[in-house]
Amino acid sequence: MADVNRGNRPLSPHLGIYRRQMTMITSILIRITGVALLASALLVVWWLLAAATSPEYYAFADGVITSFLGDVVMTLSVLGLWYHLLGGVRHLIWDQAAMLDIETAQKLGWTALIGSVVLTCITVALV
Repeated sequence: MADVNRGNRPLSPHLGIYRRQMTMITSILIRITGVALLASALLVVWWLLAAATSPEYYAFADGVITSFLGDVVMTLSVLGLWYHLLGGVRHLIWDQAAMLDIETAQKLGWTALIGSVVLTCITVALV
């Protein structure tokens, strides 16, 4: 028989009462950085194709990537790369059924966030 009250029921879990958790935020950030890394990889491929095309087109592409906005995009790409890597390591730890309690999971999340910023600063300073 058809459920006539289907449209009147709340979502599960109800979005108005659901509290944000560190594991939820870090999981969403891993997905966002994955998409952003794909976009930055396409930018690097465009730069390489420009280098293979002609000196004039390469100068244009290089000018775009080495501009202030290009530097910001590339720095954020490095941040996304480090965060995605550290988030992947965190998931590998969880795949071994280790550090799954809430307090340790939150510490791992903060470690991934802070570690990615520190590693980005080191990378930018060295390059």
